[in-house]
Amino acid sequence: MDDNRERLQKVMASSGIASRRKCEEIITAGRVKVNGKVVTELGTKVNKKDIIEVDGKPLIKESLVYYALHKPQGYVTLTEDKSDGRNIMDLFAIEDKKQNRLFPIGGLDYDASGIIIVTNDGTLSYRLTKSAKEIEKKYQLRVDGIINQDQVNKLTRGFLLDGTMTKRCEVTIVSFDRVNKSSLIQITINEGRNKQVVKMCEALGLTVKKLKRISFGGIDVEGLRVGEYRSLKPHEIKILYSL
Repeated sequence: MDDNRERLQKVMASSGIASRRKCEEIITAGRVKVNGKVVTELGTKVNKKDIIEVDGKPLIKESLVYYALHKPQGYVTLTEDKSDGRNIMDLFAIEDKKQNRLFPIGGLDYDASGIIIVTNDGTLSYRLTKSAKEIEKKYQLRVDGIINQDQVNKLTRGFLLDGTMTKRCEVTIVSFDRVNKSSLIQITINEGRNKQVVKMCEALGLTVKKLKRISFGGIDVEGLRVGEYRSLKPHEIKILYSL
């Protein structure tokens, strides 16, 4: 028995083909060969001596890269988006896109801005999106109206949303704009429901005018202008792998 064998989709993801979930789709679609034979079974294991081909091209181990991107409003995060809109991949230098098959970890709404992690490390993507632990995310929001203490308390304690209780979260009031009747607040959550922060606010009568994710798993946008990206530092990568 070869103890050094690994699941095919993990090897593909680690080689920068795509996220592990996408690699599973590629396998089941019959696009992968191992030693000349098409493989569609997800439980297939391979070792270093096996020859793996994806769409007829040999699998080549890529250098893993990790970026923190300050996403602007008006950009989609899907790498294979078919619309005519702007994509976050448009923000990366040509040489970075050509050398590495990049994809985002998680998403951020079209109208939202803020931190998003972009990498070619499918293993990390799988860990962060499939982990039982929820990742801490901090958002800064501009909402219509002057938020009151009762609303803050409900957000903090948690309440029934779409049939499920939200977890406790941290809420900080940054400032009030009494002239335009709006509030700037920060909410830190450890959940990952779709559009959760917006839905939480709207359930309490607070309309979100602007949303920015300022931190994801301890990685923030400090020092990055909107549309800029930077390589993660070694200790930041270790932080993400520890989540």
